[in-house]
Amino acid sequence: MPSLLRSCVTALLLLAVPSTALAAFETRARAAYVVDQTTGTILMTKNAQESLPPASMSKLMTLNMLFEALRDGRVTLDTRFSVSPRAKAMGGSSMFLNTTDRPTVEELIKGIIVQSGNDACVTVAEGLAGTEDGFARLMNERGKAIGLKNSTFANASGWPNPNHRMSMEDLGILAVRLITEFPEYYGYFGLTEFPYDGRVPNNHLNRNPLLRLGIGADGLKTGHTNEAGYGLVGSAVQGNRRIVFVITGLESEVDRAQEAERIANWAFRQFVQKTVATKGTRMAEAPVWMGADTRVGLVVPDDLSVLMPAVGAAAMSAEITYESPIKAPITAGDQLATMTITLPELEPLTVPLVAENDVTAGGFLPRLRTATRVLLRQISGAAAQL
Repeated sequence: MPSLLRSCVTALLLLAVPSTALAAFETRARAAYVVDQTTGTILMTKNAQESLPPASMSKLMTLNMLFEALRDGRVTLDTRFSVSPRAKAMGGSSMFLNTTDRPTVEELIKGIIVQSGNDACVTVAEGLAGTEDGFARLMNERGKAIGLKNSTFANASGWPNPNHRMSMEDLGILAVRLITEFPEYYGYFGLTEFPYDGRVPNNHLNRNPLLRLGIGADGLKTGHTNEAGYGLVGSAVQGNRRIVFVITGLESEVDRAQEAERIANWAFRQFVQKTVATKGTRMAEAPVWMGADTRVGLVVPDDLSVLMPAVGAAAMSAEITYESPIKAPITAGDQLATMTITLPELEPLTVPLVAENDVTAGGFLPRLRTATRVLLRQISGAAAQL
């Protein structure tokens, strides 16, 4: 077989949309990340890969660890954890747990999400790993495994520590994971209040400012420390679209609430979802090596919906990449290529392309013809060098 070459085919897909350019969104946040989860389109990044103090937003990783324990059967929602003196002594936001308490896993989930309980996080960490330090090591291992590239964890609560850092992109990736991997538990993020045992009036309200605005917001977590400023990992649904966004470094609760609402409105109103190819549409074809057929169609495996500016540019480009030639046999549905779609003002979107049909290995005559063509090309190349 000849050496593989990476082949690219560039196509221009024309769409009838207005020609007015999309206005760039200027956020006041120090760092931000916005993704349309429905299509996987990244709508905005600002310092999104910078490792920053995440404050209580990193409690999402603690919840991920707890949800994984639930899924694996290591605990149930009714499992009770003991509260250590160390957990009780945690400062900052709290469930106000006592060492005589035996909260259930479900109560701790609600306490972490609604009350942002640092004591609840330590209780979970010690309940799952024995010590918070041991839990932090597990957080780091799992973080790498699930694709968090710019995060390190030193504790379960987001308590200030120079070794406790997350990027806004990682927080966005984690948020999407919680939504898609644990739908049975995601509803807890939409709770507006949780009065654990009636303790401490006015400590039972969710700090997420978007939940009461009627814009489809249903999660996820706020955060604040002096070093981090005010931040929020948010998600909202309108129609058939879900967006996830992360902001940090705002100066006040009011700034955080206003900026979060501005971003949500912008993401929903400035972009529309369009189907540009139905399942099975041939986007290109590629040469086949030693097959009964010499070429194979490259098709989209599912309906392809693309997010684009509601008043954006009139065309988008698509670049298809594959290793050429593709060796037979090929089975229909095998992924053979990727297509990268580029639109002005948006991050590129990469989707798979699969084989349109089976291509069996060629018999004697197809193989002989293929070998002859290769030999003739080699002879021609050698002659050209003389």
